[in-house]
Amino acid sequence: METKGGMAPALVLEGGGFRGMFTAGVLDVLQERGLTGFSSAWGVSAGAVNASNFRSRQIGRTMRDMLAFRDDRRFMSLWSFATTGNMAGADFMYDEVQNRLDPCDVETFNESPLPLWVVASDVTFGTPAYLRVRSFPEDIDKVRASASLPAVSELVEIEGHRYLDGGTTDSIPFEVALGLPGAREVEGHVPASRALVVLTQDRTYQKQPGGGEGLALRSHRYDRYPYYRQALATRAERYNAQRERLWELELEGACLVIAPEEPVSVGSTTRDGEALLSLYVAARRQTEARLAEIDAFLCPGGE
Repeated sequence: METKGGMAPALVLEGGGFRGMFTAGVLDVLQERGLTGFSSAWGVSAGAVNASNFRSRQIGRTMRDMLAFRDDRRFMSLWSFATTGNMAGADFMYDEVQNRLDPCDVETFNESPLPLWVVASDVTFGTPAYLRVRSFPEDIDKVRASASLPAVSELVEIEGHRYLDGGTTDSIPFEVALGLPGAREVEGHVPASRALVVLTQDRTYQKQPGGGEGLALRSHRYDRYPYYRQALATRAERYNAQRERLWELELEGACLVIAPEEPVSVGSTTRDGEALLSLYVAARRQTEARLAEIDAFLCPGGE
């Protein structure tokens, strides 16, 4: 397979709410070992949060926040949904935590040369939007948009567009990162030659119709957005096909995939601290065991 761009791979991070603890474990080990030479980073939902902490070089921050605030009703709860319109408390997560309780290293984030895109879903058109995140606090709403789950979040309006969680339209954006045929061209992005992809479900996982998408459809909150409803209705089929394409690219050597080795019991809203920490530790162990493989993928031929 021919690809464009330089030798450095892209970093592609799937979402999954609290399953993002797996991604956090992978990224923390990569940073500890200095394996950070990526040409671009792409995050979806919880993957967007992880990508932000990777760019700000804050080892342990995602893990720390998920454990520290998992029982705080302002972080993620029905109380938050009832009082703010968002299951995941937007003001708490993207202001109180971001700026005061566990501040983002904004200076390091803003000085980083790593291009970062987060994926959101444009509810008007039912298509993915690849939003460039250049600086905080200016672009924090782009991360929020990427992580705003349908049915339990308010629409996030940015520059006249209305967005929700990116997982509905592009759960694993390796195709756009690699510039594959049929993928949208993103302004300012030079497609990578390869991609390191972190998943939050194991390799045997098959997404079933319904779930959160079914809840969103039954809520009738999006009856004014027929293209978005179609995206919700077809997500499972598209997601499973996307993973099959990923396995093909992995066999071709264009992608290196890190995924949980066992089916994940942690759900997107799980609060069990032991289960969350176990997922984080499992990710660390797998990543540490594959360091030589990852190093060779990042720097083929020892470049």
